[in-house]
Amino acid sequence: MSQIKIAVVIGSLRKDSLNRKLALALAHLAPSDVTFEHVQIDDLPLYDQDDDAKQAESVRRLKAQIASAQGVLFVTPEYNRSVPGVLKNALDNASRPYGQSAWAGKPAGVIGVSIGPMGTSMAQQHLRNVLAYLDMPTMGQPEAYIQNKEGLFDEKGHVGEASREFLTGWVAKYVAWVKKHSA
Repeated sequence: MSQIKIAVVIGSLRKDSLNRKLALALAHLAPSDVTFEHVQIDDLPLYDQDDDAKQAESVRRLKAQIASAQGVLFVTPEYNRSVPGVLKNALDNASRPYGQSAWAGKPAGVIGVSIGPMGTSMAQQHLRNVLAYLDMPTMGQPEAYIQNKEGLFDEKGHVGEASREFLTGWVAKYVAWVKKHSA
């Protein structure tokens, strides 16, 4: 496998999202043979089974981006102890119609950052339940519940010195997971 493409799904639409910032920073820690491609989810219609026969262009685009990737990285905040609705909507849209899921078999990684000390743990657990149903082999270890503290990001938006070793190791494990499960 030469170049590896990872579809990155960010569960927040906020322009200054910490999770968007984390997703961008993680890309700088990836090996040179790995490309992170951010997928757009802000223009997806609310999932409606009546639309399965004629999916919107935005849904077809999402499914194509997932299909062309060797793995999927979910970087998500936690809203009310679960995943944001926009992320769940993307999961639902790209999994339908039944039997035509873009997610099936794609190796997944789950990570998130928040201001709280539990750092998206509940959202990640709920997401893992959904990913298991969608038949996505999901990396279990190391878990990464990141708390946004001073120094997490440097002045350029890269991962700061205090977290660089852990997050570099996490990215390396995830890339190895993708290589193992996408062969």
